[in-house]
Amino acid sequence: MADILHEIEDAVPALRRYARALTRDVDRADDLVQDCLERAISRRRLFRPTGQVRPWLFTILVNLYRNSLRGQRRSGDTIDLSSIPEPAVPPAQPGHLALAELARAIDTLPPEQKEALLLVTLEGLAYKEAADILAIPLGTLMSRLGRARATLKTLTGAPAEPHLRTVK
Repeated sequence: MADILHEIEDAVPALRRYARALTRDVDRADDLVQDCLERAISRRRLFRPTGQVRPWLFTILVNLYRNSLRGQRRSGDTIDLSSIPEPAVPPAQPGHLALAELARAIDTLPPEQKEALLLVTLEGLAYKEAADILAIPLGTLMSRLGRARATLKTLTGAPAEPHLRTVK
């Protein structure tokens, strides 16, 4: 049992990173990770030692995130961030602007595409592992990734086709 607690502890930074990317709110992400850790530790006897702990934790986190989205939709507690005026700040560097534009574009993705994209790109998980965490077939994961990437290309103004040049 002590081994599983060490593995849970080792996964905390990745869980926090993924939760922050999903929620885009530090406090909400920390609450989500805390709920995930509480659930994992209190139910650690349910963990099947046939696999790694990290995918199990990500599965718990994704399920808690989805439950919170459902709860928000029912209660109507969402805030439309586009209605809040941007504070006056000096212009950021072009790299910061591109990252902010990409972050806004990721936020517009449907939740299932956002979850898949962040697991594969941010956490660097293999397709099979991400599909297992999200409890979807591998083909569905690949489809969601393809649609998410196509949407991001459109929203960020990236060229549809790469410009190749011949090098001799």
